[in-house]
Amino acid sequence: MSEDVGMSRAALKEAIEQRGFVRSSNARIITRQSVEKDQGWLFDIKNILLDPVVMGHIGHLFWGDHADLGDLQIAGVETAGIPLVASIVAGGHHKQGGKVSGFFLRKSRKKDGLMKTIEGEVCKDRPIILVDDLINSGKSLMRQVEVLEGEGLRVAGIWVLVRFRDLEYYPYFRDKSIPVRSAFDLNDFNATLGTKNLIRKDEPTLRQGFTPVWKFSGGDPSYHFVVPKSDPIVGERYVYFGSDQGIFWCLDQGGGGAVWSYQVGFHPKGKGIFSSPTLFQSTVFFGAYDGNVYALDADTGKKKWIFMDADWIGSSPCVAEDLGLLFIGLEFGLFRKRGGIAAIDIETGKRRWQYYEMPAYTHSSPLYIAGRRQVVVGSNDGVAYLFNAVDGTLLWKFETGSLTEDELRTGFSTIDIKESFAYDKKRDLIIFGNKQGTLFFVRRKDGSEAGRFVAEFGFYSMPVIYQDTVLAASLDKHLYCVNLDSFTETWKWNAGARIFSTPFVLDDHVYIGANTGRLTELNAATGEEISFFQATERIANRVAYNPQSKRFFVLTFANELYCVQKVT
Repeated sequence: MSEDVGMSRAALKEAIEQRGFVRSSNARIITRQSVEKDQGWLFDIKNILLDPVVMGHIGHLFWGDHADLGDLQIAGVETAGIPLVASIVAGGHHKQGGKVSGFFLRKSRKKDGLMKTIEGEVCKDRPIILVDDLINSGKSLMRQVEVLEGEGLRVAGIWVLVRFRDLEYYPYFRDKSIPVRSAFDLNDFNATLGTKNLIRKDEPTLRQGFTPVWKFSGGDPSYHFVVPKSDPIVGERYVYFGSDQGIFWCLDQGGGGAVWSYQVGFHPKGKGIFSSPTLFQSTVFFGAYDGNVYALDADTGKKKWIFMDADWIGSSPCVAEDLGLLFIGLEFGLFRKRGGIAAIDIETGKRRWQYYEMPAYTHSSPLYIAGRRQVVVGSNDGVAYLFNAVDGTLLWKFETGSLTEDELRTGFSTIDIKESFAYDKKRDLIIFGNKQGTLFFVRRKDGSEAGRFVAEFGFYSMPVIYQDTVLAASLDKHLYCVNLDSFTETWKWNAGARIFSTPFVLDDHVYIGANTGRLTELNAATGEEISFFQATERIANRVAYNPQSKRFFVLTFANELYCVQKVT
């Protein structure tokens, strides 16, 4: 290390210790669990990143580590990455001449305007060094690597100011031959932190547990709708899903090629098909925002029938095999007639019965309770409705709150029930969440409340039963495991971003997507992370799984379908 670089390192370390480090004794520190720490600390390096002297030291240190590199691009993740890129590019301009440039990446794609993930001019033929203030788990940087590689760019290295873990913790980067360098690690701050050897070498490494087999892109995605769209569903040979551009796709599971596609009718821009398909015998059923329910031959895509009664359909159908009926929620454009449910004959597409008296839109998907011949559905009025599935008799309504006049006028409310339900046969409970953030446990027999569980923000996914618990994902970034007897939390897992995806349980493991673009595998009993798969866009839908091929099918909100398999 040259004397000048050594002086910059010492000066930067002092600035971090004095102005970029906070103790809980001096400031209120809140964890992700919203609990104030009695004792603790954190680095607040963003506090000093725009100091011109600090910026100079950062540039000096970076180029001391990379002086031997030629043409180079510096990229950073917002927010800390922006001043870091500026410091390094400015310093490199004097040292490297015109051989250095920079750009930054958004944590998530912008939902309006140009809807970019990458901001700034990018040179395809220049290697990239990703920079950030800290690296702990490395999850954020992993996603940025996937985004850049998806654009055909090469990440040549990662450089951060402070590294929290031993280098052995990052096999993801090592496997990609991406070196991780840092100006400091935690042990450089032993005196400040008041402890020694903070970097442990026995920590389990979070590994990329899935290998991509193929990827299909449906094109022309609606980035501004960040909601669950059409879940993929698998048959023996094909996988099916709808896209927001209004095309329903049938793909070959082996290679991801399109077997057939079907274009639905006129629909609001960007809201073609959000309905998840149901596969029954040789027919695939789904709804669309053109207001129609479709029954297509699963092998050829040939139309069998179309049910035309609604203005829009975002609900997903469910089938009662014993009754020969398909149930689906409907939406209408009339005041005081906004939502409802229809029972449709599977063979003919004719309506058997309907209930069109819901005062708000019905986006929720019905659940058929086969042993009771009953069907339950929710609506944007915050009400759960239970019907006799044979004749449509309303058995009870459960209200989660009351609507204002403005909410009645718009068809949306703060207590929307957006997704479907879970049924706990053992306790005879119907379970669902609303947009306000409450998970309700309702007795099927009489519609009375047995209990509730409250999250910080709303539920926009379907709860799933696992043994004597229910798994429910919230927009407060947590997946909750709730005991079905006490209605209390067994464990919770923080995804680091909002979760719209419904969890999928297989062999005591949970697979859940999030707005990080990451599919995570968890231990269902403890919530402990096991492995992950990193996509480039948000994962808002439930994954599908083929037990014969042991392949997972992961859909992003950008009309991309990944076929992946677990690493053994």
